[in-house]
Amino acid sequence: MHKRQAGFSLIEIIVAVAIIGILTAIALPSYNGYVMRARLTEAFTGLAGAQPLMEQHWANERSYEIEDDDTRARLLPKESDSFSFELSEASASAYLLTATGKGAADGFVFTIDQNGQRATTGVPEGWTAQDDCWVDRKEGTCAE
Repeated sequence: MHKRQAGFSLIEIIVAVAIIGILTAIALPSYNGYVMRARLTEAFTGLAGAQPLMEQHWANERSYEIEDDDTRARLLPKESDSFSFELSEASASAYLLTATGKGAADGFVFTIDQNGQRATTGVPEGWTAQDDCWVDRKEGTCAE
């Protein structure tokens, strides 16, 4: 009786490695894009959450200016691993909230003002900025 060999041939292994390489070349950039969009959501959520608090402050004080550090800490989002938040240009009638990227999100800068105008004022190389929305994809597509 003839005994059959067990195992894989070299061709089968090469084909399997090639398939894994092709799948990795396609999947890895998509995965990295999803991870970056998740990081950018931290900025969008923080800025969008702070805007109603700023409006409430204006309704109570009739000014966007904030002198008290405790009030500033209560109104501004907490710093995250990917973004720091700042209130600038605060006056009686206007403000600008800014989220500045750090770490893996370095280079991104998102803003929102008292009118709700959103802007992407800074992006890393290879990304497209928009002055009328928050960008969440390399080609400059606006976040919804």
